[in-house]
Amino acid sequence: MTFIFHSSFFIFFTFMTFTIITACFNAASTIADTLNSIANQSYQKIEHIIIDGASVDDTMSIVQQFPHVSTCISEKDAGIYDAMNKGIEFCNGDIVGILNADDVYANNDIISKVAALFEDELVEAVYGDLVFVDQLQPKKIKRTWIAGTYHYSQFYNGWMPPHPTFFVRKSLYEKFGNFNTTLTSAADYELMLRFLLKHKIKLAYLPEIMVRMRQGGKSTASIKNRLIANKEDHLAWKINGLKPRPFTLILKPLRKIKQFITYG
Repeated sequence: MTFIFHSSFFIFFTFMTFTIITACFNAASTIADTLNSIANQSYQKIEHIIIDGASVDDTMSIVQQFPHVSTCISEKDAGIYDAMNKGIEFCNGDIVGILNADDVYANNDIISKVAALFEDELVEAVYGDLVFVDQLQPKKIKRTWIAGTYHYSQFYNGWMPPHPTFFVRKSLYEKFGNFNTTLTSAADYELMLRFLLKHKIKLAYLPEIMVRMRQGGKSTASIKNRLIANKEDHLAWKINGLKPRPFTLILKPLRKIKQFITYG
């Protein structure tokens, strides 16, 4: 069952702390946008953790200009999912979100609206919609990902929520585990499959654009990468003792066609 947030009115809640994790590496050209996006949120109880993979550009000097950052770690890691796991281990918040150095929140009230949904104690995770924007012209929308309401059967039809919009109670990571670092491009898919389909956590949907994400994801950068991603998608089901339908993992990349049709 999915709860849906419809009201344009929301209250500033003060009981929950949000931890936002930003994994980055040589992100000097974009990370200021991400940092400003979080610093300008109307919700005040935000812990922002930066996990940097030992950048050799100006990433760290830019981060140092933002006093809202709670924790910053810069050291070599084993990839983006290892960095995310490191951030989860350091987080002190009640709710965990991940916003990487190419992404920004769509407006300054996103966290406040997510917090309103988490006021319902039955809600264990929140997700919403996302737009992909041009790398060099971030105001130019290239694709629109309308997630829609969720039912567990949708995973069998190739559905998944946009990971940058996915907020989770920290207790779920403690209960069901972090990102599986044996996967190089599908660990976010595997984690959401594990939480949503295997363990059937309770979701709430915020039906608006929550995140603006620069286009150029690893899994779609080339045909070779898409084939690797498809292999890992199969593995994600196997790891969880789940069996996709014959067409499930064919439909997953095909669902992106609609995102191009609905952009703008």
